[in-house]
Amino acid sequence: MATLAAATPIRRETEWSVAIAGAALVIFVIAAPFVLYPVFVMKALCFALFACAFNLLLGFVGLLSFGHALYFGWAGYLAAYSAKAWALPPEFALLFGTAAAAAAGLIAGVVAIRRQGIYFAMITLALAQMMYLVALRVPMTGGEDGIQGVPRGRLFGAFDLSNEMTMYAFVAVVVLAAFFLIYRIINSPFGEVLKAIRENEQRAVSLGYKTDDYKLVAFVLSATLAGLAGSLKALVFQLASLTDVHWTMSGEVVLMTLVGGLGTIFGPLVGAFLIDAMENYLASFGQWVLVIQGAVFVICVLAFRRGIVGELTARLQVRL
Repeated sequence: MATLAAATPIRRETEWSVAIAGAALVIFVIAAPFVLYPVFVMKALCFALFACAFNLLLGFVGLLSFGHALYFGWAGYLAAYSAKAWALPPEFALLFGTAAAAAAGLIAGVVAIRRQGIYFAMITLALAQMMYLVALRVPMTGGEDGIQGVPRGRLFGAFDLSNEMTMYAFVAVVVLAAFFLIYRIINSPFGEVLKAIRENEQRAVSLGYKTDDYKLVAFVLSATLAGLAGSLKALVFQLASLTDVHWTMSGEVVLMTLVGGLGTIFGPLVGAFLIDAMENYLASFGQWVLVIQGAVFVICVLAFRRGIVGELTARLQVRL
C-alpha cells in the first residue's frame, strides 16, 4: 500500500507535466507563424514528425534503421507525382504517398525484422540505397531535377492551399494529430509491449509475446508516419528531390532524435527544430554549418547524454 501511495503522486505529476508540455506545444504551433517565417515552421514540423516516427522505432523498440529516408523520400515522390501528373487533390495525394510508405515498410520489415543489431541496420540501409538508385534512374522522379512545380490544390475542394496560412494550418493539424497518435500508441498496452521488447526481448518471448510480429507492426507504423511527413514536405515546398531519399537524410533524422532525446515524447520535436533552425539561420556560414552541427552534437553527447529533453526530464524528476 505504501508503494502504491508513493507511486500515485509521481504518476499524476508525470501526467500533468505531459499535459502542460502538450498544451505548450499547441500554443507554440498556433503562435509560431505570426513570429517566425511560416515556411520554415512548416519544414520544421514535417521533420519533427519524421523524427517522432523514427523515435517510435528506435526509442521505444530499440531497432536502429539507417534507411528511413526510403519512406520519407519515396512518399514525397509519389505524393508529388500523383498531385502533378494525375491531378489528385492534396488529401488524396497525401494518402497515396503515405499508403505507399506503409507498403514499402511492410516489405522492408518482412525482410529485415528477423535480424538483430547491426545486421538489421545494414539491411535497412541497403534497401534504402537500392531505392535511391531507382529514384535516380526512373523517369517518373525527374532524376537529379526532381519533381518541381507540384500544385498544392484545394483541400476538400474548399480550402486553397496556395495560401500560405491555409497551408500552414493544414500542416499543423496533420502533424499535431500524428504526434498525439504516436503518444497514444506509446502509452497503450501495445506500446508497453514494445518497451518490454526494447528492455528484454527474451523475457517478452518467455511471457508468450510474438515479438517479431510486434516489431513488424511498429516498423510499418514508423514507416507510415515517416511517409506522411515526406508527403507533407513535398506539398509544402512543391518539390520532391533526391535529397530526401539519400542516406544522409537517414543520418539527419538519427541526429535530430539523439540531440532531442531518444525514447522521450517531445525530444524529437526539440531536436528537429534545433537542427532545422541551425540550417536555416546559419546558412550564411556555408559548409561551416556542418561543422557547427557536429560541435553541437558533441556538446550534447558530453553534456546531455540522454538528449536535451531526456536530461532535463531526469533532472526535474530528481528534484521532485
